[in-house]
Amino acid sequence: MQHKVTKAIFPVAGLGTRFLPATKSVPKEIMTLVDRPLVQYAIDEARAAGIKEFIFVTSRGKGALEDYFDHAPTLERELESKGKDELLATLKSTYMDSGEIAYIRQHRALGLGHAVWCARRLIGNEPFAVMLPDDVISADVPCLKQMVDAYAETGGNMVAAMEVPQDKTSSYGILDVAEDKGSIVQVKGMVEKPKVEDAPSNLAVIGRYILSPKVLDNLDNASHGAGGEIQLTDAIAQEIGSSEGVHGLRFNGRRFDCGSKAGFLQATVAFGLERDDLKDDLQAYLDEVCGTRPSAG
Repeated sequence: MQHKVTKAIFPVAGLGTRFLPATKSVPKEIMTLVDRPLVQYAIDEARAAGIKEFIFVTSRGKGALEDYFDHAPTLERELESKGKDELLATLKSTYMDSGEIAYIRQHRALGLGHAVWCARRLIGNEPFAVMLPDDVISADVPCLKQMVDAYAETGGNMVAAMEVPQDKTSSYGILDVAEDKGSIVQVKGMVEKPKVEDAPSNLAVIGRYILSPKVLDNLDNASHGAGGEIQLTDAIAQEIGSSEGVHGLRFNGRRFDCGSKAGFLQATVAFGLERDDLKDDLQAYLDEVCGTRPSAG
């Protein structure tokens, strides 16, 4: 019988150097996108997909991330006394119950594969999800929920995939497709950050995975790959051709790379325009700004 996916790993040990000086004191994962930190979008997506156990792989300096999920009695009392029930409900929605969340330290920055490996003892012999909070996805059906539904049909290992411009393939893990079934593709190869001329397709892996525990076994014996790091892509690729295999899912939605400044700004605008309380003022401002820009001619 195929196990349900109820555990998710969130690798959040990175230093966020592209956002210095802000990340000198604020973990990147709790930087605010409109009025919610990046990590809250990932948590909400995971919950919608049926995730019950949340495993964060952290590093030194991430205390504020842990505090974010804790209860805040003083703030609760303040909101209650002022009758701010809506804000109180929002506050309580960020809480994580005892035992629902766990933190593991990654003591050395050896890459995504190593970060996932650090959580191996909390996964056991179950399938699990991996979610990168930097990748924020706007979708009618949350991306991980789409993957869980597809995984119920395929089993094995699954990665979220999207088509990227050919000249950008060197920035991603790229799939070599054996069979294209539309939204689901069967994978015969994965290449981490290939040269543009060597890319087997333009179908890129982004930060959502559903993985077999066998991937953790592969990481036990992993060697350093691209960039001198232990690559998760390499460990997943070892399962190609196995009885479980590897599939890619072309998810429905729009992905924003909030690990980059430009992507973060784009996401801020996009999510702001989706909000009924913000969209009119924001659209009016954008029209004003665009109207004052000099023409290309």
